[in-house]
Amino acid sequence: MPARYGGFETAVEEIGRRLAEAGHEVTVYCRGERHPEREYLGMRLVHLPAVKKKVAETLSHTGLSVLHAAGRRITRRGPDVALVFNAANAPLLPVLRTLRIPVATHVDGLEWKRTKWSGAGRRYYRTAESLAVRWSDALIADARGIQDYYTERFGADSVFIAYGAPILARPDIAKLAEAGYAPGEYHLVVARFEPENHVHLAVEGYRRSGAVKPLVVVGSAPYADAYTTQVKELAGDDPRIRFLGGVWDQDLLDALYAGALTYLHGHSVGGTNPSLLRAMGAGASVVAYDVNFNREVLGEEAGRFFGDAESLAYQVEAAEADPGAAADRGEAARKRAAEHYVWDDVAKEYERLCEDLAARRRTRRTVRPKR
Repeated sequence: MPARYGGFETAVEEIGRRLAEAGHEVTVYCRGERHPEREYLGMRLVHLPAVKKKVAETLSHTGLSVLHAAGRRITRRGPDVALVFNAANAPLLPVLRTLRIPVATHVDGLEWKRTKWSGAGRRYYRTAESLAVRWSDALIADARGIQDYYTERFGADSVFIAYGAPILARPDIAKLAEAGYAPGEYHLVVARFEPENHVHLAVEGYRRSGAVKPLVVVGSAPYADAYTTQVKELAGDDPRIRFLGGVWDQDLLDALYAGALTYLHGHSVGGTNPSLLRAMGAGASVVAYDVNFNREVLGEEAGRFFGDAESLAYQVEAAEADPGAAADRGEAARKRAAEHYVWDDVAKEYERLCEDLAARRRTRRTVRPKR
């Protein structure tokens, strides 16, 4: 905290601040840049270190967080409920269970499908999923497709709670001008550079197109040098393709979403994607990779879809040929986000879940009921 990177961080900030406003005591375990105060938006912050290695960073930090929470529980100042984000942390759940702390695990997307993981990494994530089912008192899924996966694979019930979308009525167009862009005069990609986010497909498809307006690519990845090189090689010397790297100025990023003629969304394995929701809330005309998660969020009227470079090229050219229709889809996306992805509603669902956990209305028996 404050959230700067990733969907989980944003979710924790938006949900946690609302729970704090409702009178609950909220403790957030943080890694990375330290906020100067011990409290932020009503939430108590605890900063703990982590091993700076891809395979150990998450688990090492969560391990220390669990020990800290356990110590507080022993002194009777510990949590009534623990919310654990990412099924990869499941091997640590028995520590919380031993202290009778009810646990809900947000299982995230299908992490084992990410190409950054080797055979061993994939096996770990598959195992962690099964352990999350075994040791959690509730599972949280942010997409119906994730719910279906856990039902079909494990016979497990989960609680569906989506993310919220920030609705941007008045983006800072001045920020856009400072960056050298004008509304409706560029196409946009915002993604971590990982193969399952299909940045390479967006670049390849755009390059095949006859588009006149430039493609602006925002994003990077700390452990993906080879993939980043591949993406830039696909772009070649095409002067229409511009790489901005990571953009940490949220006002500028929001302006980029709001001003894009199209937002090209290639994410494919992560359930409900916060970047997609932010683009919808900004009124961007979305062209998304054709998977069930993206269709679930966009519906049939608020976006267009692609499955390969050729179909992406077609959608980019179609948007330039009829920018009015693209703008109409953007407004439909904003309306859908405002109706279906509301942070106040999301926070109330988390509050209800925590109350059920504390009252033992949800336990391991409700995760895997007898069928």
